Amino acid sequence: MSLPSDRLTPELASSFARIALGHVAREYPNKLDHVLEGPDDLRGPRDLHPIFFGSFDWHSCVHGYWLLASLLRLEPGIPEAPEIRALFDDAFTAEKVAVECGYLDRLSARGFERPYGWAWLLKLQAELLAHDAPWARVHAPLAKAFAQRFRDFLPMATYPIRTGVHSSTAFALALATDYARAAADQELLALFEAKARDWYLGDRDAQAWEPNGDEFLSSTLMTAECLRRLLPRDVYLSWLEAYLPQAAQQRPTSLFIPATVSDRSDGKIAHLDGLNFSRAWCWREIAGALPAGHSLRPIAKQTARHHLSVSLPHVAGDYMGEHWLASFALLALTAG
Repeated sequence: MSLPSDRLTPELASSFARIALGHVAREYPNKLDHVLEGPDDLRGPRDLHPIFFGSFDWHSCVHGYWLLASLLRLEPGIPEAPEIRALFDDAFTAEKVAVECGYLDRLSARGFERPYGWAWLLKLQAELLAHDAPWARVHAPLAKAFAQRFRDFLPMATYPIRTGVHSSTAFALALATDYARAAADQELLALFEAKARDWYLGDRDAQAWEPNGDEFLSSTLMTAECLRRLLPRDVYLSWLEAYLPQAAQQRPTSLFIPATVSDRSDGKIAHLDGLNFSRAWCWREIAGALPAGHSLRPIAKQTARHHLSVSLPHVAGDYMGEHWLASFALLALTAG
């Protein structure tokens, strides 16, 4: 894939849509997050999850649907639009949603997809709410179930999880915040803000010991993006100055250098393309929060473009990246 733009274009939207349509209903290969409580639990992905059975794993299938819904809204004239609508009409039925909800009732599913899949499911619902279609209404019981999981979990989550992978609590709060706002759930939004303050407001002088070899998130920048979404702007800018005091001098250096991906057929190493996209996403959002004339603003924008240019040509090509990377590319392409 060439790099036609560092922003979403109709051509790029169409390309991403074709990629996602090729995997959201592809059942195998599949990496289940599934605990066997007995021999009767030996069941296939489509049986366990009649909506989100594709895309190699449950959470990637969820954000594959988010990608398609977002593309349909942002570029409704793409040739793939009718196929996307037909897919959604078939996927989002009361019967299928009930099975997805029922899976959560299993005692062994308490930690199912926590917190990454929870956040993406709510991000998907936030997007569905923007469409003039019945999808959000039908999908709402599943979204409410995952919102309740956040309500139950966050009060007992004493410590954050500061990783660059699925366990990241900053990433989860950032994405789930979009749902809380779209659903006008002020109680949930207040819970997110209180927990983000508790976990991260005291952070200073980030060292940015990244990347690790299998990260697809910048643990350092995700903290900044999480607080950007949840704090008043003046509070956020004061915190950011203390958190990344030398960012305008491009330090810590690691945050400004795209990751090198040595083998895109290796699922873990391929995560590093996602890291480049997540950094581009975060830098663009941070730049948008900075006042005009701030010395970090042009640096953040240029750093985002650089990271995008390295990994955007590699969204497709090997299924280890192809089943999920376009979602993170879209976050970066539309940020800020």
